[in-house]
Amino acid sequence: MKRKHKKAIREALKIILGVIIMFPLIIMIITAFMPKAEVLSIPFNLSIKNPTLDNFAYVFKYLEILTYLKNTFVVIGVCVPVQVITSLLAAYAFSYFEFPLKKTIFTLLLMSMMIPGEVVMMTLFKMIVNWELINTYASLIITHLVSVGAVFMFRQNMLSLPRSLWEAARMDGCGYMKYFSSILVPLCKTLIVARVLESFIWTYNSHLWPLMVITTDTMKTVQVGVASLTGAQHSGIVLAATACVLVIPVLLFIFGMDKISEGLTAGAVKS
Repeated sequence: MKRKHKKAIREALKIILGVIIMFPLIIMIITAFMPKAEVLSIPFNLSIKNPTLDNFAYVFKYLEILTYLKNTFVVIGVCVPVQVITSLLAAYAFSYFEFPLKKTIFTLLLMSMMIPGEVVMMTLFKMIVNWELINTYASLIITHLVSVGAVFMFRQNMLSLPRSLWEAARMDGCGYMKYFSSILVPLCKTLIVARVLESFIWTYNSHLWPLMVITTDTMKTVQVGVASLTGAQHSGIVLAATACVLVIPVLLFIFGMDKISEGLTAGAVKS
């Protein structure tokens, strides 16, 4: 009986915690369907007397949200596959090959993860200005092509694979790239899917860097575009735009949550 009570208490606490976490999202959705008069009413009331789609109509009429989404997906379409490929190749080199200063280079890569992005952001910005890449897709893409975190995760996963597999493949005449493409990549499939989802969400939600390198409305990404609504007539319009933007990453996270969890634990134990 005690175990049942403890389990019931744990489940109840999970539900309460889930409601607390979801509460801001619930308020956002409710407010997005409120007319202006109800949004500006004092005191604010969460019950909707006259639900309306006017806020969403305003967003699609006066905000170029489809253009912002297009720009965002162009960046994602380049960054995500390139980041996964470069990370896999780097992890392959660090896992299976010996070369001078291998451990030193890998240690320096790990040390770079401790440097906050904001510290090097101004240096990167000056580089983009000197290369005359302001207001271009290149300025949005160039900082997301490599991920040290992904290299580390893929390397740990590759080290967890039996070494005998590599030795047997080499004895059978399997070339380096054939082993990589035909054996190693399929074995890392779970982690690759997790990394694709994580990279997608990270790039989709990027705000500070696009805000620095993009100044024209036609090149804005979705996060920067929505942020430009801060001067809207009322918060209902801002939250309607936010709801439109959140649909994609939320659905992606819900349906890909299991893959992300599996990917994060892949390679946790070395055989």
